[in-house]
Amino acid sequence: MSKKIFVAGIGPGDKSYITPAALEKILSAKILIGGRRALKDFSKTNQEIFPITRDLDAVINFIREKILTDEVVVMVSGDPGYFSILDLLRKNFPPSIIEVIPSISAMQLAFAKLSLSWQSAKLLSFHGRRPPDEDLKFESKKIFGFLTDAEFNSATISKILIELGWEKKSNLAICSRLSYPNEKIILTTLDAAQFSEPIKHCILLAGFEL
Repeated sequence: MSKKIFVAGIGPGDKSYITPAALEKILSAKILIGGRRALKDFSKTNQEIFPITRDLDAVINFIREKILTDEVVVMVSGDPGYFSILDLLRKNFPPSIIEVIPSISAMQLAFAKLSLSWQSAKLLSFHGRRPPDEDLKFESKKIFGFLTDAEFNSATISKILIELGWEKKSNLAICSRLSYPNEKIILTTLDAAQFSEPIKHCILLAGFEL
């Protein structure tokens, strides 16, 4: 019988944002999986570790072997339920053996930093993909939250939204390095952002009122 796979969120970056339940599970793990940075920050010498790289097949095969005899803890940045390896794990293992321990996502923190509610927000990801144009069209009184990457950054996404009919003066918040000492939040407009130096791997919030 297979042992359990625990998927633990480690928050947006700073350790103070990780939930106590997730931290307890990570520290008590015998088998610990995560990005190299997460392993450096959280792993202990008595743990068997395995890094998450682009070779996801290797990660799945490692987990498949280890859960025959031991529980496995998989660390993911932010919250496991928001654009993480969780979907891949569910495709390869029975959901009944997967237990998720939530934490705080960078997206959640971005809304909090601007004192904005997000229960009716539209959350989309440009990280390694481009959402359909239909999903990106402006909706009155709807706040949009975007994950970004190097290609789809603060400048290129602003240009895309304007091309899809957004007002050039629409408010935009560029939230980078959230929770870290060098955290930076820029309040600007789509028009200004499209011509400014691109900010990559950040959170963008658009469509809100100041």
